[in-house]
Amino acid sequence: MARTVLELRHVSKRYGSAPAAIDISFSVQSGQILALLGPSGCGKTTTLRMIAGFVEPDEGSIEIGGRDMRDVRPHERNVGLVFQDYALFPHLTVEQNVGYGLRQRGDARDDIARRVSEMLSLVHLEGFGDRRPAGLSGGQQQRVAVARAMAITPEVMLLDEPLSALDAKLRQELRFELKQILQAAHCTTLIVTHDQEEAMSLADEIIVMDHGRILQQGDAAAIYHAPRTRIVAEFIGRTNWFEGKLGAAVGPEFREFVTAEGRFVVPAGAASDGGIVQFCVRPERLRILAADEAAVEGLNLVHGKLVSAAYLGSEIHHAVVLDSGRTIICVEQNRDQAIPAVGTPLRIAFRPVDCILIA
Repeated sequence: MARTVLELRHVSKRYGSAPAAIDISFSVQSGQILALLGPSGCGKTTTLRMIAGFVEPDEGSIEIGGRDMRDVRPHERNVGLVFQDYALFPHLTVEQNVGYGLRQRGDARDDIARRVSEMLSLVHLEGFGDRRPAGLSGGQQQRVAVARAMAITPEVMLLDEPLSALDAKLRQELRFELKQILQAAHCTTLIVTHDQEEAMSLADEIIVMDHGRILQQGDAAAIYHAPRTRIVAEFIGRTNWFEGKLGAAVGPEFREFVTAEGRFVVPAGAASDGGIVQFCVRPERLRILAADEAAVEGLNLVHGKLVSAAYLGSEIHHAVVLDSGRTIICVEQNRDQAIPAVGTPLRIAFRPVDCILIA
């Protein structure tokens, strides 16, 4: 059974009358990577700062390695911090930056040299020890910051928006590299991010936060395919929404759903008869039927016209205005298919099981 390294119980923080974090409870197991995901101001950074000891919680408890952190100063908490801007010392070399925490701790010179060498090897920066941060790329600086945080063998790593300072292409490349580094070192890690792809790529589990509260916790697939609220559904991915009322049962597992766009079949869910509810369909679950293709029995169907198409290399994004006036987005994998002309009438099909019902 995995050891619990970090645990928060009913932690809350207010700034004046404004709540920043409300009744936050979660735990992180040894070697696990957990992401706090949410928009700016949702409370995720405040939560990280309380764990690091920079902010005192008003209520609740925080334990690291089984030790209550009440009245424990930040430098005594044995956490490794990676800041958004990396916070490398510009006047120190890479080796000196990585070994900084070890020197502050009073480790022996030979032990520091050996540990720094191990860390530079782990982050693939052998031969960069005598360089200064200004001579490194953004990705290399990020890896130095990670190596410095890991060098002290912390109980838990705290990463605050670790890739946000990088350009989009480099972010995508370093997500997988960073995860490999953390897994290779068996680092227990908490990541704070507003980037859904970053959270889904890096984390074993994700906590979605908004307005200081935890909305949902689970792995990426569970949150993506079974969001509990509209806020979670929209934050963790793109969505197409339909609003209406549940109708009669269609077998034991499905219900009729009546909307302005027509009648659909959706999973039964827990909503009551006649109540106003909504469902969403992810854009990649929609399929454009060919002009000569017969509608398949059992699929939901909507009609509309193409208003725009974006060629994005591996994907093609279609914006379609339905007959009701609602616009939906359909994402297709690029298979060298012809892109319809703007104004072309389209039929869009989707499976009942791909409808995510939100009461």
